[in-house]
Amino acid sequence: MKSSTMRSVPAVVAVAAALAMAATLLLSSEAAISCSDVIKDLRPCVSYLQNGSGKPPPACCTGASTLASAASSSADKKAACSCIKSAAQQISIKPDLAKALPGNCGISLPFTVSPNVDCSKIG
Repeated sequence: MKSSTMRSVPAVVAVAAALAMAATLLLSSEAAISCSDVIKDLRPCVSYLQNGSGKPPPACCTGASTLASAASSSADKKAACSCIKSAAQQISIKPDLAKALPGNCGISLPFTVSPNVDCSKIG
């Protein structure tokens, strides 16, 4: 188990670096939320989304709730969506768990957590 955890740490760091660069290039300067905020909030969800089942751990839901509250403007929602989409494309997650995460945590997001979501349509 420790070996598996150690292998996922470099992947999370690589994803965070890629997302930070993508955010700088792609996201509007209007967004107050950054990819580093998104990664920080959702980091407790990574293991669950890769290998979990059932309900997400409380730390994951706390982070998801924090993110949902922070993404208040349209620009913030698009920025968060883009960061989540990029991460979902770069790490192997269970799509059903990702899609169900907001509902399982008792929050709502204006988009589906998926590598295929069109973030430009979020208002």
